[in-house]
Amino acid sequence: MYIYFAVIPLHSHASSVTVFNGLNFSEWHEQVQFHLGVMDLDLALLNDKPTAITDKSSDDNKSFHKSWECSNRLSLMFMRMTVANNIKSTIPQTERAREYLKFVEERFRSADKSLAGTLMAELTTMKFDGSRSMQNHIIEMTNIASRLRTLGMKVDDTFLVQFILNSLPLEYGPFQINYNTIKDK
Repeated sequence: MYIYFAVIPLHSHASSVTVFNGLNFSEWHEQVQFHLGVMDLDLALLNDKPTAITDKSSDDNKSFHKSWECSNRLSLMFMRMTVANNIKSTIPQTERAREYLKFVEERFRSADKSLAGTLMAELTTMKFDGSRSMQNHIIEMTNIASRLRTLGMKVDDTFLVQFILNSLPLEYGPFQINYNTIKDK
């Protein structure tokens, strides 16, 4: 069993991952898992630490152990490179990538829930005030819905359209009625 590493340096992959700032766990977690998977470095996240190598260990066991150690070391480096400096000091030092990821998840997933509540409130109460174009207003609402999806909240497109229509002032009433008439056909 051989591990071939891509020519693309680890820091290049890390620089394309959203920096974890304590409020964006779901997005960061998804990107970290994706990049470690693409680089074939997620072995230590998917498997427990193998038993120690002995004189009686098979070549396969020795190879797996070596691959796991490499994956663990590089995964830890990768995750630490993508965490904001002010957050790093709050995460205990560990020698296992899986433990590091688990601790970050336990510590910061509640921030995601709080953010999801804030975004949902923003989406459902947002009103078009004419200070920007209608297109920008709709794009902003769509972006909020996308952020909610990354946090694990499903925002159905039908509900999103209804939220957008509800955000429009009274003068858009005929448009809303026309849309609802067409939608029901």
